[in-house]
Amino acid sequence: MNVASLLTKTGLTETPVDNGKATMLAERWMPRHISKGGFLVRQGDEDAFEYMILSGSAVSHISDAEGRNVCVAFHLGPSIITPNIARQRAQTSLVNIEIVSDALIASMPSKELLALMVANEEVREWANAILRNEIGFKAEREWCLAALGGADRLDWFRGRYPNLENLFGHAYIASFLGLTPVTLSRLRNRIR
Repeated sequence: MNVASLLTKTGLTETPVDNGKATMLAERWMPRHISKGGFLVRQGDEDAFEYMILSGSAVSHISDAEGRNVCVAFHLGPSIITPNIARQRAQTSLVNIEIVSDALIASMPSKELLALMVANEEVREWANAILRNEIGFKAEREWCLAALGGADRLDWFRGRYPNLENLFGHAYIASFLGLTPVTLSRLRNRIR
């Protein structure tokens, strides 16, 4: 999938960009390949970009002081990675974005996208819809972690992300659900 077709994709947001604006916007995104095991950005590094994953997969995770990782998002191409404003403070990344299968990534400086949003209402509506979706996702996950027990969290995950259980490592899924890998394994065996 190329950048222009991702921008016009219905379902990515409730307000896709029309073909003319998508072509103009797509020209601003710079594609590059990143191999499995690489990082798009690391926690603590400067990060002033927006990212799309055109193919492949990645996870966003946060490392604690002891080096343990907590997965906070899954990214499966084609999709838009969490907007910069929601994953950095003072141009410093709050998350690691790790590539878990070879990926084609497109990036654009955040300031450039912001300038396009100010100049063009359609681009602004598209970008704001992506941010609204991300806020909704984060609120839904917080509710899941606070309100549901382990088995219900796994059911929620399977309903919300029907195919991800087979595409991402179970250690990532367990940490995303606030479970240990052993607990996740037991729940998976019990629920089957």
